[in-house]
Amino acid sequence: MAKEKSEETVKAFISEDPNSRYTFDSERDAQQSELCREGDKLSRKCIMIQMHSTRLFQAMQEQGFFCALPMDPSRTHMDCKRIPKS
Repeated sequence: MAKEKSEETVKAFISEDPNSRYTFDSERDAQQSELCREGDKLSRKCIMIQMHSTRLFQAMQEQGFFCALPMDPSRTHMDCKRIPKS
């Protein structure tokens, strides 16, 4: 039940602005992750999701996003951008 609720929370959060860039991060093996919609400093919005980062990675792909580590090797969050539909 909690798994479905977390997935619905991710879908609802993305649906607010589906074309934004999203990032997520969590501690190693943590059962929760922080999902953020990136904008300028005033419009950045983050939520905590009860989901391992590996499952959140999969959920973002299911929503049509490509996620990868940033180019800066000192950063450990995942960057996610919507894949344009052709």
